[in-house]
Amino acid sequence: MVKDVCITIKSVQTAEGDEDTTELFTYGKFAPLSNGTGYRVTYEESGATGFEGSSVTLDITNDAVKMLRNGKAYSSLIIEKGKKHHCHYGTEYGEFMIGISGDEIKSGINDNGGDLYLKYTIDINSGLLSENEMFINIKECENAV
Repeated sequence: MVKDVCITIKSVQTAEGDEDTTELFTYGKFAPLSNGTGYRVTYEESGATGFEGSSVTLDITNDAVKMLRNGKAYSSLIIEKGKKHHCHYGTEYGEFMIGISGDEIKSGINDNGGDLYLKYTIDINSGLLSENEMFINIKECENAV
């Protein structure tokens, strides 16, 4: 069953000693995956994230999170604890492959929403680009569009 939800995302990115924090509050949709192994969250990006005009789909399981972004920016990222995935990342300026190494996934997601924590690194050509943390809260709300 698809639910209307309020989604709060805090993203912390550390690169070359500089830390950048981005916060997003948005409305979205939340439902169990059709195969019963996890949950799907969909939402629209805003200007605060730098990806305005893009939609995001998160497929969340206990072992991995797949993030698909479509629109002005597009990507297909897989964050899986203890593994590295080479992922496609596209912007209006060009396309490239990045490495995503999952350090930690803590999922408290259930049929009512919950919290998700991700810690991962991004590299380009095996050179560290950034260390990243995401804190995601999903809860049912009446005003969701």
